[in-house]
Amino acid sequence: MAQIRLNKYLAQAGVASRREADRMIAEGRVAVNGEVIQALGHRIEAEIDKVEVDGVKVKKETKHYYLMLNKPPGYLVSLKDSFGRPTVRDLLPTLKGRVFPVGRLDFDSEGLLLLTNDGELAYRLAHPRFKIKKIYLVRVKGKPGSSSLHRLEKGIILDGKKTAPARINVLSSSLKESLLRVEIHEGRKREIRRLFEVIGHKVVALQRNKFGNLSLGHLKKGKWRYLTRDEIGSLRNQVRLE
Repeated sequence: MAQIRLNKYLAQAGVASRREADRMIAEGRVAVNGEVIQALGHRIEAEIDKVEVDGVKVKKETKHYYLMLNKPPGYLVSLKDSFGRPTVRDLLPTLKGRVFPVGRLDFDSEGLLLLTNDGELAYRLAHPRFKIKKIYLVRVKGKPGSSSLHRLEKGIILDGKKTAPARINVLSSSLKESLLRVEIHEGRKREIRRLFEVIGHKVVALQRNKFGNLSLGHLKKGKWRYLTRDEIGSLRNQVRLE
């Protein structure tokens, strides 16, 4: 019988993204046939093995959900928080299905957040090899010079690794603050804020308004909607899923 990696099984079951599943495994929250598993490469027989997360048996979701949320600032992109801080799950009180976020959007940032329980689609959308573009409106202190912005566009070293090329357009600018349109396809933690810190311009507001071919449109802050069939198809096409 074919085996499957434990993190992939959890993603396919709609429990969490593969990245989040790896974190849950490493924390000792996942058991297979009663035994806690912390090896990230562990493989299981999906039709036979009993998988539990936090003591609750994993049941595979039979229906996929795809939705877009206009995340306000002040919410964690997580389904729960041990410190009791507000999370994006608090904004989905009427949703009966189980979903998890695709990618990152930090606590102070706002805008388009995709959530789903389609583990394979989520994995591919977050993987840098598919180069899914994300577009942000970024307000920074001061007036960045063209040479500094060109540095960011070419890529700079963060955490010992060069960032992927970016595209930056200045929408408005003054000595006090500037508004820029930034397009990237990476998803490192607090990447845009850290990029502008390197050139000496603090980010004071950040909104993601496009993810792949999805646009925020007129969706109000704190509200969500299901994706249309065409939108789902477009996302799947971008990551070469049938």
